[in-house]
Amino acid sequence: MTVFWSILWNNVIPLSVMIALGVTLQRFFSLDIRTLSKLNFYLFSPAIIFRLLYTTEISLKIFGQTLLYFGLFFILQYIVVELAVRLRGHQGGMRGAMRNSVLFYNSANYAIPLNQFVFAGNPFTLSVQVIVMVMQALLPNTYGIYSVNAHKSSMKTVIRTILALPVIYVIPVGLLLRGCNITLPDPVVAPIDYLADAFIGTALITLGVQLGSMKWTLSGTRLKDVWLSSFLRLIIGPLTAWFVVWMLGFEGLLAQALILSSAVPTSLSSVLLAVEFDNEAEFSSQTVLVSTVLSVITVTLVIYALQI
Repeated sequence: MTVFWSILWNNVIPLSVMIALGVTLQRFFSLDIRTLSKLNFYLFSPAIIFRLLYTTEISLKIFGQTLLYFGLFFILQYIVVELAVRLRGHQGGMRGAMRNSVLFYNSANYAIPLNQFVFAGNPFTLSVQVIVMVMQALLPNTYGIYSVNAHKSSMKTVIRTILALPVIYVIPVGLLLRGCNITLPDPVVAPIDYLADAFIGTALITLGVQLGSMKWTLSGTRLKDVWLSSFLRLIIGPLTAWFVVWMLGFEGLLAQALILSSAVPTSLSSVLLAVEFDNEAEFSSQTVLVSTVLSVITVTLVIYALQI
């Protein structure tokens, strides 16, 4: 029960408060959600990723092991969600929205605090989670953009869109500066910190604005898709992670950190992608909200199963 209340108190309630503020602001002022989305894509998200890479100690061995795990995990998850998409008969943008809601999970503002709580601030498990977060930041800005645009844009246009995003550049720069122990001057570090600190709040406000501007569907086909996405993310995700960890022979803290990293709810990136590229924003927003609420129970069960 301690884990349950900690997740509820430290993760779900703060997220819910921020989302509720976004809903309220939207009801009163009708905010421009596209502007909020661009701020997240082009400023706040790159800043927080760069700061985590620049300030976290990561060994080459752990980096390689985590990348190997993540590659296999992503492939297996993709196969599972693709089967679900085909069985449901999804077409057009809904195919990409369903894939994104399962493949992209909240590895930053949910998983990192969770990792710190469960492993009592262990720097080793934090470095594992940061590597996962980096991959989860890179994928929405590459494959995610392709996924939501492939059915309506040419490959040339999609590539041009991907190359315009700062995230794909800040990742190698952050790794290079950290690896070479290059110290940035304070006038550079301070703006990065300001932008990074704004990411979580702005992303959650953006989700709240989207939720506040849509009509909820309480029954029917779309609700079934929301439940299906949450099931694949919260139940099948950790089971797939356990299988990959077992197959690779990983044990101890590394195995536990990797499985826990896969148990978190759908990422805000799926909503930001849906809003930015006008692709099933209502489904994506509902999926983030439902999976976040359900994660109070499912993540607690995963932690209990891992016997941490």
